[in-house]
Amino acid sequence: MRNLMLKLEYDGTNYHGWQRQDNAVTVQEVLENALKKITKEDISVTGCSRTDTGVHALGFVCNFYTQGNIPADRLPYALNSILPYDIVALECQEVFEDFHARYWAKGKKYRYRILNRGFPSAFERNYVCHWPYPLDIDLMQEAARFFIGEHDFKAFMSSGSAVKDTVRNVYDLTVDKKVAVCTKGYMNNQKLNHEIIIEISANGFLYNMVRIIVGTLIYVANGKIKLEDIPDIIMQGDRRKAGITAPPQGLYLVEVYY
Repeated sequence: MRNLMLKLEYDGTNYHGWQRQDNAVTVQEVLENALKKITKEDISVTGCSRTDTGVHALGFVCNFYTQGNIPADRLPYALNSILPYDIVALECQEVFEDFHARYWAKGKKYRYRILNRGFPSAFERNYVCHWPYPLDIDLMQEAARFFIGEHDFKAFMSSGSAVKDTVRNVYDLTVDKKVAVCTKGYMNNQKLNHEIIIEISANGFLYNMVRIIVGTLIYVANGKIKLEDIPDIIMQGDRRKAGITAPPQGLYLVEVYY
């Protein structure tokens, strides 16, 4: 029996997250069906995390056991000939028998994209969070510093999670701004797009933790939460005092650390 580790990239728009569900199409289900066609086995795939409906992945890691003898480096080619266009196998390798994509992970990195302009994008509506009101990026950067380090992030976890230990260590949290400029036509040199990119890496994340931290940074940036209140919100652990849960479509799982 071989244990194979597979890295995926997927667009989560058409899926109800990673985890297999009885009444909805998920990435796990589609992948397992494709693997069955190749190996002729009933494959059960273990994912590194449970991404939500509409969330994307640039480097999702999973593993599965097989008795098949297809070379690991050829498996992505076989999979990509079967998988739909919005799921791509990037690489595959044989790993230790006891490797577990979720339990062996030492940390993860996420990216969140905010389109900060008056009108939404016709093309990127499934890949960014559209926020039409002005955001003070300097305040967002100042607020981000309070989240770095080991804290109890209970205030940044959605209800419904059974996790008892809510302490996590955030290694890094950055907020950057990218401006796209039109260089042709009658709107020459007009600034059209203000995209804010938030990246966060940690040893682990609670349910919706990234999206709630992003929502809190947004609230700081437009004055709904005071910058100096962030340490108290973290310390008190009251979800009601943090910001909104930002929409899923702006979120990307970038990398898993092992």
